[in-house]
Amino acid sequence: MLVVNTENAGREYTPIYMVTGAYIMSKNALKDIGSEFRNIIGGKMNAYTQMLNEAKNGAVEEMIREAERLDADAIVNVRFSSSSIVQGGAEILACGTAVKFN
Repeated sequence: MLVVNTENAGREYTPIYMVTGAYIMSKNALKDIGSEFRNIIGGKMNAYTQMLNEAKNGAVEEMIREAERLDADAIVNVRFSSSSIVQGGAEILACGTAVKFN
């Protein structure tokens, strides 16, 4: 499935419907302790970076599954948003427009 963050999918298409994928993820307590220490001394927080990447990938997979149920060929205008649900956890929302190629 083609997934792009622009309107141009390289072909003419007909919009079907907006599709979304949400993914909520938290990290384990041991990694959280290491991240808190990193927060004090500064530097990249690898555990959080990994958590957000996994959540983004999960949200995209959910969005693709929804588009496949609509028999779409691609998803255009993909956007992401994130929010903190609980301490040490985050939600990533992916949304876009499912389209059918003409």
